[in-house]
Amino acid sequence: MSNADDQPAVPAETGVGTATARSGTAMEPPTGRRGGWRRGFSSNERAMGVVFVLPAVIGILVFLALPMAMSLYVSFRDWSGLRPLGTSNFIGLENYRELVVDSGLIRQDFATALRNNLYYVLGVVPAQTSLALFLAVVINNKVLKGRTFFRATYYFPSITSSVAIGLVFIFLFQSNGAINRLFGFFGLPDDIRWLSDASGVLHNLFGLFGVDEAPAWLAEASFMDLSLWQWLAGPSVTMFGIMMLATWTTTGTMMLIFLAGLQNISNEVEEASKVDGATNRQHFFKITLPMMKPTLFFVLTIGLIGTWQVFDQIYVISGGGPQKTTLTPAFLVYRDGFDGAAMGRAAAISFLLFILIIVLTLLQRRVLRPDED
Repeated sequence: MSNADDQPAVPAETGVGTATARSGTAMEPPTGRRGGWRRGFSSNERAMGVVFVLPAVIGILVFLALPMAMSLYVSFRDWSGLRPLGTSNFIGLENYRELVVDSGLIRQDFATALRNNLYYVLGVVPAQTSLALFLAVVINNKVLKGRTFFRATYYFPSITSSVAIGLVFIFLFQSNGAINRLFGFFGLPDDIRWLSDASGVLHNLFGLFGVDEAPAWLAEASFMDLSLWQWLAGPSVTMFGIMMLATWTTTGTMMLIFLAGLQNISNEVEEASKVDGATNRQHFFKITLPMMKPTLFFVLTIGLIGTWQVFDQIYVISGGGPQKTTLTPAFLVYRDGFDGAAMGRAAAISFLLFILIIVLTLLQRRVLRPDED
């Protein structure tokens, strides 16, 4: 047997390894034409990224940033909207002072709008959020049959024209409409003036306990030209009806958002809770609800923003009446700007509303702390 047979076998080398072994030198990164092509392709990627993003940026600048800047500029002028903007005069913070500082009808109307909208927010946001979460939990149940049908049915009012729904609402809530007739069928009061009753709901509740007039200390103390008794009036009967309408029309959208959040929770979490012996109540409050915290924050945020901007239902159903009990800041912007020819003051109202929404959103974020999880 020769000595060659005693040598250990060397693995065969192929491809790049063989070429490297034969040459005895390490391979260097590709250069020349191919490397230049790769560098050019990266530049093309950046250029294409700019091309795809540019329409959205232009849209934001033209339809959001520029109008906001113009509105801020108008809020410092006495522009009526009937003449060119250049003919108006710069008046500084006069529009803001009339709304917040100077006593008079202008500040009183602004305070009335804030009060009405505040009760609207306090009523609609909790109602639509809790109802939407309940419907989402029910529809997410795998045992339920026809989940697609119920999901579409509950979402349908959200995509229906608000003007059309408002007109149907007027028909249903008339003094001799279907709602009062239904109340009468069940032995409830059937003479409610849903569309013309300016009395506050809280005042009506106080009346059940014998408090029909304002106590002296509530009648004398005031804030922004409204007495504390007026601030405690609560939503009017008409506003309460609009609140029910808004809750019905917006619950479907919130339900879909909650449903997406529920379906994002893995099945392993639910199975683990069952193995640990958790009841359905414990599973919901200890596991599901904490994991839904970011979704809950998102729903509350868009609900808060939407309710502070309510306009279409007010415009169609009540026009700010009766007795300004459905007047809201958004409707006040329209009334002062277009009917009152005071575009400067209307722009100031819109910016005060914008600041209020930002402050409340930040406060809500601090309370909920959605990023802690």
